[in-house]
Amino acid sequence: MTDAVEALIEARETRNWLAALPNPPADKAQAYAIQDEVARRLGPVTAWKVGAPAPDAEPFRAPINAATVFEGIDRLPASLFQVIGVEAEIAYRFARDLPPRDEPWTREEVLDAVASVHPAWEVVDTRFAGFGSQDPLSHMADQFNHGVLVVGPAIADWRKLDPLAESVTLEVDGETKVETVGGNSAGDPVRLLVWMANVGARSLDGIHAGDVITTGSCTGTVFVEPGSRSVARYGTMGTLELTVD
Repeated sequence: MTDAVEALIEARETRNWLAALPNPPADKAQAYAIQDEVARRLGPVTAWKVGAPAPDAEPFRAPINAATVFEGIDRLPASLFQVIGVEAEIAYRFARDLPPRDEPWTREEVLDAVASVHPAWEVVDTRFAGFGSQDPLSHMADQFNHGVLVVGPAIADWRKLDPLAESVTLEVDGETKVETVGGNSAGDPVRLLVWMANVGARSLDGIHAGDVITTGSCTGTVFVEPGSRSVARYGTMGTLELTVD
């Protein structure tokens, strides 16, 4: 595991992208252990990404460090990225801690711990020489392809939000790329938050007050070029814009 951690850290520092991981993970537990150790090395964890390939599938997660969380901005430098894959998402900020405990956190307890809900961008990236070039466990070990998280403004009356009915249109340079309603493959994002409280965040001492959890793409990934302007238009959550140049 140490070799893989060192390789991922070095790739971030030098931008010499990896042909493969030395001693790649053999299972999810090893992939998560690599994720966690890289996160510890990179600094404070203030956010998470979580998703699932289907409404009844086991979720997956990755910790996100403070250095790649942005708020109140609509522009990022292209130099941050190797590839630029934009995803319109729904993110939840927590008002209080949900530490690991023997009794599972209930759905109601998890929702009561939420402070606000936000439209968000995740920009996906890779530390490998080619997006999608590795086996799934290696990509999982590499922070599940996280690049940056851009958190939009809090929405009013977030408890009235129905993510399964929320429409999202993604435009790039004025061209509509995706139009969807409830487009998250995981289905109900609240089940992902409950899983995070009880399983996903345990290895890093649970969810902390102020943490943001982004719950997977509503639009899929749209790869864009430097200089592009992306616009996500949500049905009830407003509009989010991002230029990467």
